[in-house]
Amino acid sequence: MDVRERPMRVLVVDDERNIRHTLRVCLEGFGCEVREAATPEAALAALAQGPADLALVDLRLGTASGMELLPRLLAESPHLDVVLITAYATFDTAVEAMRRGARDYLPKPFTPAQIRHVVEKARRHRELASQLENLEGQLSQAVPEATLETASPAMHAAIGLLTRAAASDAAVLLRGESGTGKGVLARALHSMSARRRRPFVTVNCPTLSEQLLASELFGHARGAFTGAVKDQPGRVEAAEGGTLFLDEIAEMSPGLQAQLLRFLQEKQFERLGEGRTRKADVRVVAATNRDLEKDVAEGRFREDLLYRLNVIEVKLPSLRERPEDLLSLARRFVAFFARAAQRPPPELSPATEQMLRAYGWPGNVRELRNAMERALIVWPAEVLEPQAFPDRIAAAGSPVMALGGTHTLEDVEREHVLRVMTSAPTLDEAARVLGIDASTLWRKRKKYESGES
Repeated sequence: MDVRERPMRVLVVDDERNIRHTLRVCLEGFGCEVREAATPEAALAALAQGPADLALVDLRLGTASGMELLPRLLAESPHLDVVLITAYATFDTAVEAMRRGARDYLPKPFTPAQIRHVVEKARRHRELASQLENLEGQLSQAVPEATLETASPAMHAAIGLLTRAAASDAAVLLRGESGTGKGVLARALHSMSARRRRPFVTVNCPTLSEQLLASELFGHARGAFTGAVKDQPGRVEAAEGGTLFLDEIAEMSPGLQAQLLRFLQEKQFERLGEGRTRKADVRVVAATNRDLEKDVAEGRFREDLLYRLNVIEVKLPSLRERPEDLLSLARRFVAFFARAAQRPPPELSPATEQMLRAYGWPGNVRELRNAMERALIVWPAEVLEPQAFPDRIAAAGSPVMALGGTHTLEDVEREHVLRVMTSAPTLDEAARVLGIDASTLWRKRKKYESGES
């Protein structure tokens, strides 16, 4: 049965029979399935018999405490929405309840309308969780780095905030290094939102000049510039009712920033070369790998635009900051590319696992994906060894060479060059660190790859 069609399953935990009866009548009137418990032990036993979507828990359960029961309920059922109810409401108890995992806090006496509101919030949360699960399954088949499954607390927090943001129309700013998956999560946000049946439109800000980007965003009228032979709507109009994703927003010119600010404030815009004011209902999600506050201080980015874009800020951790996910992501990529190549997925050797953990991954998840795809192409064996990976990655798994030992000068040079290349983002940067020409470094790399040294 679709999660939206199934009745809400509610557990009422209160030591007063009259309160339990009143809540049951009210909840069943809203179409809920209700179970009752008078003690913490009875509540845990009820959960053991079957899952619940929502638990209404009294703060005082005779000599027991609903606050102490709360983490035990969540340990038994991590996806349970727990709402504490009490006649002794204080700010401190509300904060403590939220800290222990409660989703809401309801002071007595409450009305049927308040109970309905709590149920509807829990229903919406259940539907979002179901959409998230379905979305992950769909994305993992087409885009392996799109997995929303994570063991990283930092990534889990980012996805949790993203899920809550999906219920609103507020602007969202995704921050993180290049390759962390900002575009993937922007699409996931759209797919979880009420706008999911409308378009998801992406604009890559760094790829176009100011005039062309203005035309790409807002459209243009015939004759607006050389080559504008007909009226052309922009991406804002194409995204009507849906989501507009502005990738690398920091690269937008100051003049265009002003036009975007006006659109965010008033939902109004003009096509380039046209005087007619148009409107569009579009949710804006932006992404950047830059320090926008620094750009504001240096006059490269408008402060008022930053405030408009940064209503909800989601920070994506780098791959270095989520080591718990590294090997699971690597295996997911292996399985994905092996399936595409119609071959059994190879295993990762212990040396390869050590190498993957040792490497810094400056290109983040995108670099890991590319490395695993290359390894599947060049390494036909059933076990992936470090030799299947580029030197910059394979060198990370090599034992540290102790200076002053029995190594030749050529060995020491090779080790040092490979380690610098591993940590540098580009060949030119590695050459700069080493104090040699990029062409010289290129020749050295080819020499090492050919096995001449």
